[in-house]
Amino acid sequence: MGKSNTKYIFVTGGVTSSLGKGIISSSLATLLQSRGYSVTIQKLDPYINIDPGTLNPYEHGECFVTDDGAETDLDLGHYERFLNRPTSQANNVTTGRIYQSVIDKERRGDYLGKTVQVIPHITDEIKNRIKMLGNTGEFEIVITEIGGTVGDIEALPYIETVRQLRWELGSDCVVVHLTLVPMLGATGELKTKPTQHSVKMLQESGVQPDVLVCRTEHHIGDEIRRKLALFCNVTKDSVIESIDAETIYEVPVLMRKEKLDEVVLRKLELPTTGEPDLTRWKDFLYKLKYPKHEIEIGLIGKYVELKDSYKSIYEALIHAGANEETTVNVRWIHSEDLEPDNVARFMRDLDGILVAPGFGERGFEGKIEAVRYARENGIPFFGICFGMQASVIEYTRNVLGKSEANSTEVNSSTTDPVIDLMEEQKKINEMGGTMRLGAQACDLDEESKVYKIYKRKSISERHRHRYEFNNAYLEDLKAAGLRPSGINPETGLVEIVEIDSHPWFIGVQFHPEYKSTVANPHPLFVGFVNAAVKYAVNQQS
Repeated sequence: MGKSNTKYIFVTGGVTSSLGKGIISSSLATLLQSRGYSVTIQKLDPYINIDPGTLNPYEHGECFVTDDGAETDLDLGHYERFLNRPTSQANNVTTGRIYQSVIDKERRGDYLGKTVQVIPHITDEIKNRIKMLGNTGEFEIVITEIGGTVGDIEALPYIETVRQLRWELGSDCVVVHLTLVPMLGATGELKTKPTQHSVKMLQESGVQPDVLVCRTEHHIGDEIRRKLALFCNVTKDSVIESIDAETIYEVPVLMRKEKLDEVVLRKLELPTTGEPDLTRWKDFLYKLKYPKHEIEIGLIGKYVELKDSYKSIYEALIHAGANEETTVNVRWIHSEDLEPDNVARFMRDLDGILVAPGFGERGFEGKIEAVRYARENGIPFFGICFGMQASVIEYTRNVLGKSEANSTEVNSSTTDPVIDLMEEQKKINEMGGTMRLGAQACDLDEESKVYKIYKRKSISERHRHRYEFNNAYLEDLKAAGLRPSGINPETGLVEIVEIDSHPWFIGVQFHPEYKSTVANPHPLFVGFVNAAVKYAVNQQS
């Protein structure tokens, strides 16, 4: 379809945050894609940070990285996992980025001396960002998820932009409003009032939602649908129930039962003939629900209280588990709790150990202990980013005998800096967007485990880190049995290490979890789960 034919869907949220706008957007996109439409999703975040790259995971969960090196909201991870399509810088826009762009234009004199205001200048900038993906001619439908909830001061310019676009786009635009229908325990009643208030607030901003998606723990009957339709100015078939699901991957199937895709297509004046092809999706769900094996993986990190900090890793384990017809139970282990005398107790009965990313000194020695335990006991081990660096440090200390080995990030005066800053990183003072970011090439050693896993010589994976393997120690570590099995062809930097004498011990400097999707589980996670299943079977026999 041509540029002018792009259709736009806006997804707003009310009553409370964390209702799952990202999952609803991804599920709707999955249904539209399975009907043959080309779809993309973008997220508009109302915070003033330029991107989540400098945000603590406790604030905002995981920072997701795209191929083009954008540090983005974790919802983009959901978009990629559901749609099996890469996102980019253009798929995540923040208020900080909008204001920065407008201020830069003002400084250049682009506004010819006019007073710069929220309307029209900020809203025009938001409009441009929304239409940027549509104007590529690549997508027939662009879904735009607006972060936060209706009524937030920060969200007002975004809602105002939606109001303007409704006028401009007419039937090429639909607003889906996600809201909560809670059950009051005292009376045992489902309450529609929070949704009514939320819609009223949206209407006060000049936006009438076309479709209501109601998050609920209990089925909403006909009576409630009729009541919501009447009070919120929508047709009864546009009141969609979104009941709590066992897994997020069930939501597209549930939304199909509710005919969300049909309702939206009808309002966009697009054909609704035929059924969406969800064969592969249902196959994935079947394997997820009826596994043949069950394993326990220990995820060692310093943010384990907030599981969203490791969202992509957790989902990649789910994808690989379904691929291997295995339930992966994750045991969340706080690295600060691990010490030499208690590590065995924490690791008891694990079939695999994954040491997760996470900058800084806190909990680092606990990660070293987890690596040592996995290495010495032949338990499948997977180290990611800082986890790979921990595996190199542990090996240098306990196999090479250099007991003071460390990363200069953790101890700047270490006598054996096996992990160190690159020269170009030493000159950098700013924090945001200055790490090694995005897709980078890596050449694999054809004798290695990773070559057998990837089944190709050259790979591309996404990075997000500042410190690197120090090549001054390369030959010594190689001689001691640590194989550098993946090397960046341009810089000569070590990207992957493994131990030949261990059943499955792999550390990677990049983030493979960012590229795992429902349709294409990441080969390293599949390999890890497979190794853990074999380990579990051996332990039982």
